[in-house]
Amino acid sequence: MSAILLPMNSATEPDWQGFRDHISRTVSAGLVPAINMDTGYANLINEDQRQQALELAQEVCNGTPFVGGVFVGDQPGDSFNFDAYRCGMDQVTAAGGTPIIFQSYGLTGQADEDIVEAYRQIGQHVEEYLAFELGQMFAPFGKIYSLEVYQQLLGIPSCVGAKHSSLNRELEWQRLAIRDEHRPDFKVLTGNDLAIDMVMYGSDYLLGLSTFAPEEFARRDEMWEKGDPSFYELNDVLQYLGCFAFRNPVPAYKHSAAQFLHLRQWINKPLTFPGSPTRPDSDLPILEDILQRLSSC
Repeated sequence: MSAILLPMNSATEPDWQGFRDHISRTVSAGLVPAINMDTGYANLINEDQRQQALELAQEVCNGTPFVGGVFVGDQPGDSFNFDAYRCGMDQVTAAGGTPIIFQSYGLTGQADEDIVEAYRQIGQHVEEYLAFELGQMFAPFGKIYSLEVYQQLLGIPSCVGAKHSSLNRELEWQRLAIRDEHRPDFKVLTGNDLAIDMVMYGSDYLLGLSTFAPEEFARRDEMWEKGDPSFYELNDVLQYLGCFAFRNPVPAYKHSAAQFLHLRQWINKPLTFPGSPTRPDSDLPILEDILQRLSSC
């Protein structure tokens, strides 16, 4: 699964044609697009933009699977807002997507047993959804759950997987061990853009990095499946890109993505959404070098 960047034509106008083309490019590569994720500025876009993104995904995917982020904006100290999550889930499923549940202050601020109960409540409303653990380097409302909470998520039938974004291999290996013991069909979706080789250990993925290069990621995956040793060289270059783009401040990777996609002539402008951190133009020669390396793999 690949989180889709929302490109911008200006500070206020999304590049909807570039967005549509990138969904199509991702589907053609064989990856599942994920809409309205952090890479799509889920916490910054307005409701009209969120809906338009889903409608374009529905049109382009035309019955093939896609994932849609369910984001609830709240404040520290707020209560868990199930009604807002319910509306978001309905919005995604109406477009034909599978909801992935972003955390919120109201969700993660609860006691562990109440967090699990919230996911059970969510699971009673939809047939299938994905959970999401988000480290605070990505968002202040994020939380990495205890292993006890994580194991209980596997006991919710409609929760079919969870994206894990701690950027920590050991925490993800622990989750893979729990998955293997308790529910082998549960998808541990790595969000570790600094360790994209987690596929070698049994993780699936839902990455922001793959939006830079969906075809190359799909080719890398095929190499791994076939036992082609060329996997390692291509993976190394993609990981170099990940380590560069996801350096501090981590959320600025979205501007790196815009710069990279613009260098590839896939979007009109190398802009990021207002309120999201930016990268310097001095990054461009490094990104150009990485692009040339990818073309030779």
